[in-house]
Amino acid sequence: MTIHTDPIDTNFNVGYRTYRQNDTGFLARITDAWKDMPASTRRLIAEHPSEARLLFFVLLSDLVFFLSFSIKTVVSPTSIAQSALPDDVALLLVVALMLRTASIYAFSFILALVLRAFGGTGTLKDTRAGVFWGSFVSAPFEVLAAILAVSISSMEGTLPFLSGETFSLAPLWLGLLPYVWFVSAGATAAHGFKRFYPLFATLSLLCIVGMFWALYLRANGVI
Repeated sequence: MTIHTDPIDTNFNVGYRTYRQNDTGFLARITDAWKDMPASTRRLIAEHPSEARLLFFVLLSDLVFFLSFSIKTVVSPTSIAQSALPDDVALLLVVALMLRTASIYAFSFILALVLRAFGGTGTLKDTRAGVFWGSFVSAPFEVLAAILAVSISSMEGTLPFLSGETFSLAPLWLGLLPYVWFVSAGATAAHGFKRFYPLFATLSLLCIVGMFWALYLRANGVI
């Protein structure tokens, strides 16, 4: 895979350190993104990544999502989470995996329009770069959320309060927070904004509303 770099701007700042553009190690790029996602996104966009490269990020994040969601719902689900899922969990996972890529594309398109409406300067591809890269670098945190779910499940016998709906379903939603954080930082950096906290707060609020709406529908037997 050929990586195009800007011959003029060979450095980019991440916190208190400066990283070279020619430092293209995959692991180094991920840790750089964890330290400073906006700078990492600008670096990626400056390389003019192909659509295939961006799709590669999404597909890898899909695989991690599949792994973490399988652990949380199949390998060691909490009692409440298990009761909230349909009988055919395998079908649910396959459908979720198939729809996730399409949903991220649609989300990127809508987010690009919204950010442009608020003065953003990025293109649709720039937005995809920020969102897709954010989806990938946040994926390891989904695995950590899955490990937390396993820990809660193993302690339900000795700590009964963990079987309550609030604690039991928390790991199913906890993986969303890093995703929203990194995607917000990536998308706003792609559009030239200096701050990403307003978008992070907005998306977090929408996730919370969606969570309580889903719980309300479940309590009323709708889902």
